Amino acid sequence: MRSKIDPGGQSDAGKGKSESQEPERSFIEKARRAQIIDAAVETIAARGFAKASLAQIAERAGISKGVISYHFAGKSELIERLVEQVYEGIGAFVGARLDGQSGGAVWLRVYIESVAEYMLGHQTQLAALGEIFSHFRTADGAPRYGIASSEPIYVALEKVFLEGQQSGEFRAFDVRVMAVSLQAGIDNMFAYWSAHPEHDLTAYARELAGIFEHATRADSRARD
Repeated sequence: MRSKIDPGGQSDAGKGKSESQEPERSFIEKARRAQIIDAAVETIAARGFAKASLAQIAERAGISKGVISYHFAGKSELIERLVEQVYEGIGAFVGARLDGQSGGAVWLRVYIESVAEYMLGHQTQLAALGEIFSHFRTADGAPRYGIASSEPIYVALEKVFLEGQQSGEFRAFDVRVMAVSLQAGIDNMFAYWSAHPEHDLTAYARELAGIFEHATRADSRARD
């Protein structure tokens, strides 16, 4: 899973206007859009990205394809809003657990373990995101989500690492390398769990957090 959550709890998924930036919608319109997005998540997770047509999504939602076209310009916009909505949920969950945490090492562990905790209860979303990140392309054929689109989270993680270094809690290291490595570790944690669902995700996250605690802490044991 290519995570796109700002460590401060903000989502950076999707381009263009966010739901909060769009003109105020009626309660019914918002509920209908949420229903369509939920149906898209379920359809993509069950059938794969390529086979998840608007017609299939409409059938799962119990509506006509025209209703989807009324609320979304096409499949691309629907998918972008889907990713945005999923990550807003993750961001709220993780942000609530990070709120009030002090100290880089504690923050780092809570961040890693809370993302895993969220996904334990949202496996269908994880499956849908995996399909989207693997197969969704821009008009020129480039991956819509990938390393380039993860720049905001690298910047946010760099800030956390820099603050830890300035406080003396973290050792000296290249914060960009550590940020990219941490995010890759989280992405691969979910990729492995998706392929091996019998694996204990909570234990994996706990071990991953320990690895980065040892990699970042400012003491002789981390350097040896």
